[in-house]
Amino acid sequence: MKALASKQTEGRKLSHIQICLKKNVIARSVRTGFEDVRLIHRALPEINLGEVNVTTEIFGHKLSAPLIIAAMTGGTAQAAKINSVLAEAAEQLGLGMGVGSQRAAIENSKLTYTFRIVREKAPNAFLIANIGCPQLTRGYGLKEAEAAVKMIKANALAIHMNPLQEAIQAEGETGYRGVLAKIGEICRSISVPVIAKETGAGVAAEDAKALESVGVKGLDVGGAGGTSWAAVEYYRAMGARNSLHQRLGKTFWDWGIPTAVSLIEVKHSTRLTTIATGGIRTGVDVAKALALGANAVGLALPLLKPSIHGLKTLVTKLQFIIEELKTAMFLVGATEVRDLQKVPVVITGQSAEWLRARGFQPEEFGGRRIR
Repeated sequence: MKALASKQTEGRKLSHIQICLKKNVIARSVRTGFEDVRLIHRALPEINLGEVNVTTEIFGHKLSAPLIIAAMTGGTAQAAKINSVLAEAAEQLGLGMGVGSQRAAIENSKLTYTFRIVREKAPNAFLIANIGCPQLTRGYGLKEAEAAVKMIKANALAIHMNPLQEAIQAEGETGYRGVLAKIGEICRSISVPVIAKETGAGVAAEDAKALESVGVKGLDVGGAGGTSWAAVEYYRAMGARNSLHQRLGKTFWDWGIPTAVSLIEVKHSTRLTTIATGGIRTGVDVAKALALGANAVGLALPLLKPSIHGLKTLVTKLQFIIEELKTAMFLVGATEVRDLQKVPVVITGQSAEWLRARGFQPEEFGGRRIR
C-alpha cells in the first residue's frame, strides 16, 4: 500500500509539472494587488545607481538579492533535473531556494536524490525544506520534519498550507482539524526556523497571528494572482474526465487573497519574517513587495520554463529581475533594501478598499519619508 501511495504521489508531481508547462494556470479575474500599488518616482533621487545594494539577510543568512526560487517540484526524474538547474542558479547568484513537497521521498527513499541534488548543486545557498499540513494530521510529526530538513541539509522548514488545492484535487486530503497544534509541536522541537507557506490563496491576518502564537518564525504569503492550483487541478480533472472536480476547479480558479493585500495583513498583524510569493513577475513587483514589508520575495512559475531551457537561460532571467529591482530602487532613492520600507507608497483601487474594509489604513504608506 505504501509503495502504491508513493507511486501515486510521484504521478501527481509529474502531472503538475507538465500542466504548469503546457497550460494557462494563471489566475484570471483576480490579480496580485500590485497593480494598485505605486512607488513614488524621485526626479532627484540623490543617490547614484551604482550605489544601490540589493544584498539582504533572512534568518541570519546573507542573500545577494532578496529573491528566493520558490518551491516548485521534486519526487520525479524530471523534477530532479529541474531542481538541479534551479539550485545551480541559486548558488551562482547567491539566492535562496525552496523545494517542493518532500512527501514522495519520505514515503520512498529511492526518490530522495530528486531533492538531495539541490544541496549538492548549491552547497552555500539558503535552502528551505518542505512538508504539508495534510500529512501532519495523518501521522507526520517531528520525525518526518527532521527527515525533510536532513535530506537537503536545509536552513529552514516550510510547512505548506494548501486547503484550496486539496479541496479541488480528486485525491485531496482535506483533514485540517488540529493542524495548528501539530505545527506548534514541530516548532518547539526542530532546530531550524519554521516557515508557514501558502500555495496561492494567501494568508489572512487571523491565521498569521495564530501561526505566530505557536512558534512559527516565518510566513510565505503565497497570495492569489499568480499560479492557481485550482486551475492545475481543473486540468487534471479534465484529463481524468472527472466532471465534479473539473467544475470545482473552474469555480474556485480565482479564489484567495491577493498577494499585496495578504502581505500587508500579515506584516501589520505580526512580527514574522515574511516572504511574498504569488504572481511576482518583474523587479518592480519585487520592489513593491519589499516596500510593503516583505523580507524577501519568491518566484516559481516564471522560472520553471527557463529552467527547462537550461542554466544560462534561467540565470539571465533572474539577472534581468535583479537589474529591474536595482533600477526601481534608484528611481525611488533607496540605496539599501531596508530603505524601501521607508519610501512613500500609494495604494488605490480594490486593494485599498479591501484593506479599509479589514481595518487597515492604506493611506499610512503614502505619508512615509525616506529622508
